[in-house]
Amino acid sequence: MRLDRRHWRIWAFIAATVLWPHAAPADTIAPERLAAALSKLEALAQGLVADGAVPGLAIAVVHDDEVVFLKGFGHREAGRPEAVDADTVFQIASLSKPVSATVVAALVSDGIVSWDSKIADLDPAFRLADPYPTSQLTIRDLFSHRSGLPGTAGDDLEDIGYDRAEILHRLRFVPPSSSFRAGYSYSNFGLTEGAIAAAMPTGKSWEDVAEEKLYRPLGMASTSSRHADFVKHADRAALHIRVDGAWVAKIKRDPDAQAPAGGVSSNARDLSQWLRLILGSGVYAGKTLIAADALDQTHVPLMTRGNNPVSGGASFYGLGWNVEFGRHGLSWGHAGAFSVGARTLVTVFPKERLGIVILANAFPTGVPEGLSDNFADLVFEGSVEKDWVKAWDGIYAGMFGPAVEAAKATYAAPPSPATPARPASAYAGRYANDFFGDAVVSSAGDGLVLKVGPAGIRSTSLTHFDGDLFLTYPDAETPDRPTGVSFVVGPDGKASAITIGFLDDNHLGTLRRVGD
Repeated sequence: MRLDRRHWRIWAFIAATVLWPHAAPADTIAPERLAAALSKLEALAQGLVADGAVPGLAIAVVHDDEVVFLKGFGHREAGRPEAVDADTVFQIASLSKPVSATVVAALVSDGIVSWDSKIADLDPAFRLADPYPTSQLTIRDLFSHRSGLPGTAGDDLEDIGYDRAEILHRLRFVPPSSSFRAGYSYSNFGLTEGAIAAAMPTGKSWEDVAEEKLYRPLGMASTSSRHADFVKHADRAALHIRVDGAWVAKIKRDPDAQAPAGGVSSNARDLSQWLRLILGSGVYAGKTLIAADALDQTHVPLMTRGNNPVSGGASFYGLGWNVEFGRHGLSWGHAGAFSVGARTLVTVFPKERLGIVILANAFPTGVPEGLSDNFADLVFEGSVEKDWVKAWDGIYAGMFGPAVEAAKATYAAPPSPATPARPASAYAGRYANDFFGDAVVSSAGDGLVLKVGPAGIRSTSLTHFDGDLFLTYPDAETPDRPTGVSFVVGPDGKASAITIGFLDDNHLGTLRRVGD
């Protein structure tokens, strides 16, 4: 499981669609106000790390084409002495999406594709469940999450070990969650397909295109869309989750399958240069690298996301970017998270040509949003309106906690008396469906083992609960959260189907017995 499965619900609202002209001069921020805000930002970051809110942080602030703040805080790994600095490389999770949108904007700028290029022309092998959306689907649709793909489609396949090509192929078996272009559903693998298809006319891999079109021209020497490059860095941040109230570097995450959506690794220094490009509407170091009209399209609000859950501002999605109309006016941004231990954020105020990137090596935490909101208050108002870190901590703490407690309560104790299980031979066997492929149940001692994924790479034990219902604990980051695995047993005394709870987000977790 990862945070990308749990995004805000959509609340309907009506708001104006406004795009600030890219050539407009920056609104003035008094130098002394900015200096004071940066000083307080540094003190806040130091205090949060000292209080254990996160093990480590890195922050970059750019104003009017100048990097005005660049600093690391805390440690790369809890309990170890190595400090985070401006060059410490973090896995930036879904902050990858606006970075990848910038890469596609460069391809659009070069005339290689347009935002409205059809996926059927770029990648004819790709299919959605229905033929009409398949024929009409564009890069714009996939980068704005309006394809109709359910948000978690493909994440579950990645969890059990399938690679990118196989995941994208199997999306054709997923029923849509909404009509084409009618609903917003945040999809990692939808956006990934949009990026992969956009790169296809170059004849190069997405990873090479990202380096060629963005990372190398901006001198982002520590940035990559390959996990192998991340692990080569000695100065890299570990992922942390809380265990018994302490931050622990327990789990590693290889996000290569969804590299455009969540697989970029970078540091504050490199991302400050990307901010310069964004704030300059494609101009970097006095040279136009990306045409303004290609880049500006990424910030057009296309799909409603409802209201910001803390500030209440009206929030939309553009192309790889959130577009928000909040208490300080128009902002562009994006959060990133791995529930196995990463939190990141970018916030841009285009009128003021002000941007901030915050990288943290822990989950759950609202520190990135809280610091960004604090900084904005200090810049625009001179004082902080409320404890934004506390408010955002509450949002992130609520993403898993209630679900874990509900699951634990549901399976706190079996009925009394519980119906005994059938013999292991009733359940053992091979099950399959088009989306997940094979699942194999076998006996192991006094229990059962379930294996899923390519070559049964993902293995989990099943513990009997009641009748034909078993429990398993599949999530490394929430090891005490039970999930049900149930069998349907036919008149012959053998299970004819299995429903795997942790694979049933999109009601595709039922597999039929095959082979006997």
